[in-house]
Amino acid sequence: MTTLYVLDVEDFRPLAEVASKDPDTIVRHRGPYLQIETVGEIRIERDATGCRNAVWYSSVAAVEDGRVSRWNKVELVVEPRDDTP
Repeated sequence: MTTLYVLDVEDFRPLAEVASKDPDTIVRHRGPYLQIETVGEIRIERDATGCRNAVWYSSVAAVEDGRVSRWNKVELVVEPRDDTP
């Protein structure tokens, strides 16, 4: 599973809310974080979150079993980790 963690604070909650609109994505609390998890890639469009620059570019706390492949002013994309040699 590809997993993205964001701190569970008001500023970052819109990322989890937008991600949760994908029916294959599960969002749950894990300690002080929101855990956003799916089998494939996680794609969050910035405009849908309403986040400003400082919030958008400081939102990622951690990624598990994936990697950030794009994080620009348009979208954040976390792809599954490729474990093939």
